[in-house]
Amino acid sequence: MKNLTKWKLLRSRFVLNNKWCQVRQDEIELPSGQIIDDFFVHVRPNIALVFATTEQQELVFVRQYRHGAGEILLELPAGAFNPAEESGQSAAIRELAEETGYVAEEILELATLYDNPVKDTNSIYLYFAKNVKLASEIQLDITEDIEVVLVPLAEVLLKISNREICVAGSIAAIFLGLDFLNKQQ
Repeated sequence: MKNLTKWKLLRSRFVLNNKWCQVRQDEIELPSGQIIDDFFVHVRPNIALVFATTEQQELVFVRQYRHGAGEILLELPAGAFNPAEESGQSAAIRELAEETGYVAEEILELATLYDNPVKDTNSIYLYFAKNVKLASEIQLDITEDIEVVLVPLAEVLLKISNREICVAGSIAAIFLGLDFLNKQQ
């Protein structure tokens, strides 16, 4: 096994620093000794994402416009959170209720993944919620216009194959959630 070494951070400064977007310029020294003075890092909040099933064996999705992709996408409910202020689990419960109106009696962590570790600082916390119930009206942020979509579990993998579901975090949570369900049977 090769002995890998972390890069050495020499200097760091924010070149863009506002509440919607933070970009950091790092000066780093590679293990070879070469210096790179303009390695840019996108400082992003962590994300809590929920694989939530109903008693009718449907998976709860949201369909919404995503400006970065310029597309209307079908994905699992998710949202940003700050670990210093809120746990991933409470963020997952909150986002599920806000975006869909569904509530979970119990929520379990499936995995924590890096989103894009080359240039982004955040992680995606994936959660599983079984037998969620519709309990309230949705409460959307100013940038959200969401349609709640229930998809039978038996149709979810086909929607991935047909590229109707194409958001990486959602796909990871779907495979982990389906595996978790299969192990419980």
